[in-house]
Amino acid sequence: MFKISALLLSSLSAVVLMSDPAQAQAPAAAPAAAPVPAASCPALLKHRFKRLQDEAPQDLCQYAGKVVLVVNTASYCGYTSQYQGLEKLYAKYAGKGLVVLGFPSNDFGKQEPGNAKEIADFCYNTYGVKFPMFAKTSVTGAAANPLHAGLIKATGKEPKWNFTKYLIDRNGKVIEHYPSKVTPEDKQLVSKIELALGS
Repeated sequence: MFKISALLLSSLSAVVLMSDPAQAQAPAAAPAAAPVPAASCPALLKHRFKRLQDEAPQDLCQYAGKVVLVVNTASYCGYTSQYQGLEKLYAKYAGKGLVVLGFPSNDFGKQEPGNAKEIADFCYNTYGVKFPMFAKTSVTGAAANPLHAGLIKATGKEPKWNFTKYLIDRNGKVIEHYPSKVTPEDKQLVSKIELALGS
């Protein structure tokens, strides 16, 4: 008798739970990440650029609060193999807040002659690049894109060749400028990244 009552009680509880909308409701989907308010986006990042793969406009304010490594790239340069090291840096530290932003440029030695699809295919197929890449642009002189113009102004140093790097902290302040010969594996670069990440 006791066993039957317990069984009845258990079944009744299940029915009540199932009929309770609060209990039966599936968990709500997490809200989409809200856009970064303009006030909290550093001036240096208040620019939009077309994404390399599909030319979709991208607001750099989405990287506000991250440590950003900006690199001007080229597919046919002696430094092109740095793509591999940049991708490794990105893979290792992205979870801690690092983003690498690649800006293909034909400014130096005409070493980036391809169109967007050719550059994107080369980056992905040859080096497995997954960090954000933007449409081909100029990074020096009067025609420099607005981000690079800001970086040049902040550091007093403009790119002299492909794979020049600028490291920006979480507050949008430029920490350091690195010439092309400084590889992504260079201890001074890696230590500055780790310091900026707080790791």
